[in-house]
Amino acid sequence: MVRGVCCQSAEEWIQQGKDELEKYLELKQNTNIAKNVIVFLGDGMGIPTVTSARIYKGQLAGQTGEEYVLGFEGLPRAALIKTYNTDYQVPDSAGTATAMLSGVKTKRGLIGVDSSVQRANCSSVTEKAKLESVFDLAVKEGKSAGIISTKSITNASPASVYAHSPERYWESVGVDGCKDIAAQFLENSLDFQVVLAGGRKTMMPISETDPEDPELRGERLDGRNLIDEWVDSIPDGINAQYVWNQEQFDNVDTDNIEYLLGLFGHDEMKFECKRHNDTAGEPSIVEMVEKAITILQKNDRGYFLFVEGGLIDTAHHGNWAYGAITDTVAFDDAVEKALDMVSTEDTLVIVTADHGHVNTVNGYPYRGNPILGVTSDVLEAYDELPYTTITYANGPSGVAVAASYRINGTRPDIRLQDTESPNYIQQSLVPTDSESHGGEDVSLHADGPYSHLFQGVHEQTYIAHVIKYAARLGEYAEDHNNGVSLLHVRLHVCLCLAIVFCFQFMYFPGLYNL
Repeated sequence: MVRGVCCQSAEEWIQQGKDELEKYLELKQNTNIAKNVIVFLGDGMGIPTVTSARIYKGQLAGQTGEEYVLGFEGLPRAALIKTYNTDYQVPDSAGTATAMLSGVKTKRGLIGVDSSVQRANCSSVTEKAKLESVFDLAVKEGKSAGIISTKSITNASPASVYAHSPERYWESVGVDGCKDIAAQFLENSLDFQVVLAGGRKTMMPISETDPEDPELRGERLDGRNLIDEWVDSIPDGINAQYVWNQEQFDNVDTDNIEYLLGLFGHDEMKFECKRHNDTAGEPSIVEMVEKAITILQKNDRGYFLFVEGGLIDTAHHGNWAYGAITDTVAFDDAVEKALDMVSTEDTLVIVTADHGHVNTVNGYPYRGNPILGVTSDVLEAYDELPYTTITYANGPSGVAVAASYRINGTRPDIRLQDTESPNYIQQSLVPTDSESHGGEDVSLHADGPYSHLFQGVHEQTYIAHVIKYAARLGEYAEDHNNGVSLLHVRLHVCLCLAIVFCFQFMYFPGLYNL
């Protein structure tokens, strides 16, 4: 790529602006009822991650990258979402997922309960404190429901769909009478026609070995095998299937299957760039989305689907930009697959993140510079050493940076390293065991019924309210009729009756004995 090259003339920029303006001038509000809702959650997919993935995917397509548009960025509605927890300025995934799915903000580490609950205190969980998710409401209305995650099914984000726990890490062992999250999943599993994720270890007893790796065992101390219990819980006459590898997944008969449980990893699933090395093979997030929608859309009442690209977050925690970016690209591909399969006339599609990370796109790299490369030489560092366009404020790579400062008085020299290598770990400023989340707002992109309600800056809780309003669930079940409140409809009917009465009385007074 020739540095600093711009591929558009002034006239082309002007025409592009006119075309985009015309597109949005013609945009109409969709006030249909949302029969279906798909929530795509990029775990840790902050705005710098979106920007990086946009450039990377564009460069893979042979462009300079900056001008590229991700699939979900092409959705017509967008907003910013505030992500803080009730007790922390920088949030975690438990409190944020609970907020967006229930409409109530809560503390860090809490799943499906409000902030009256004390973390890791079972006795503080009352029935009143338990929150109802939009998926709970959808199931009550007879809709099908599904969960997809590249993390464990009992991890914080997917667990917020179905569980209530004062501690996000009580995945396989409950404390002081609280049911562990995996046990809660089993209790609610028949509410979900499709579940595809990682996390076999929380479902298996410690006495059993994993089917993919005999050196790994389950985590459960109660001797229960929840996978076997799920199979046994299926009513007679229901076509259900459990799968744990690629071959079994590929052989699922979507025309006849009614319930599908797939657990493809002992813990998390594989990163997209490492999936080909998986021993038993596991499906991509694109393949999981395609199969889930194919099964769920058979319900005439509609469906709700939660899709988490969870390993974006995992990669960032290790200062591994390549892993985060390539998983974001795979996540975007999954959104595009869904958009190809559904109609946004009756399907509300929401793409957002629960929180960001402390990765930055920095320096002054030339236009078209590899997003995983070193920044251009416009801005020289005081130590005269190169640095990557993507760096982190904190994280485990800061240990090597700190050691280099102690020994050499400066940062490690990366001139002999391939920063675009899939294995390269970016430098960070502050040494920590794990890179932290970021506290900035995240973007939200949407299309479908009432997606126009996303505009401006919103609390994370607002997402649940839009979903419920668009799908006529919960407190909004009878609160609107094609965008008009039921109260307004009743007043309109009363006014019409009054007019009819007055007309009859004036012209046909004999009709009434007054």
